Amino acid sequence: MTERRRGAVRSEKARVAILQATAAQLAERGWDQLTIEGIAADAGVGKPTIYRWWPSKSALIADALLEGAIVLPTPLPADTGDLRADLVAWLEPTLGLTENPEATALTRYLVAAAAEDAVVGHRLDEANPATRLLAERLAVAQERGELAPTASIELIIDALIGAFILRALRRAEYQPGQAAALVDAVLFEQLGTAAARG
Repeated sequence: MTERRRGAVRSEKARVAILQATAAQLAERGWDQLTIEGIAADAGVGKPTIYRWWPSKSALIADALLEGAIVLPTPLPADTGDLRADLVAWLEPTLGLTENPEATALTRYLVAAAAEDAVVGHRLDEANPATRLLAERLAVAQERGELAPTASIELIIDALIGAFILRALRRAEYQPGQAAALVDAVLFEQLGTAAARG
């Protein structure tokens, strides 16, 4: 949750109403048309109340996501002992979210929020369970020798999650086989590991 600012004590009822109004207006109007004035009106609070507790619209969006008022469908990576198979099995439904208008719209809104405020972007990244589990899965793969010790887990995650974000921004349709091709490219071209199957 966003760190409290000095001043009036935050009302839990008002906080929940604000987060719910944010989620509802985001779904109805989108990021560009989302306004603090509209959220305040729907939540039954004054605009200064929101600004006392959240420094920006993006910080408010981040809290709504982190507290469950906004839900982004997130496939999670598994560990079957086969790194390539696990990455493909996770990436296929992840890229498939580009077929879901609500999921792609929410992704674009979150990208806009992160671009507006670097701190918000960092909080959203840390709160993403897929990012954390993917990092853990790749770390285990290094321990097992599936990945080279010099392989950058951060770059792998950037490449795979970045592919989804880019496709969501482009509104690109998912084509069967794209997940496997992308995983092979990342594992083979960037890392040159035995886990890649060209």
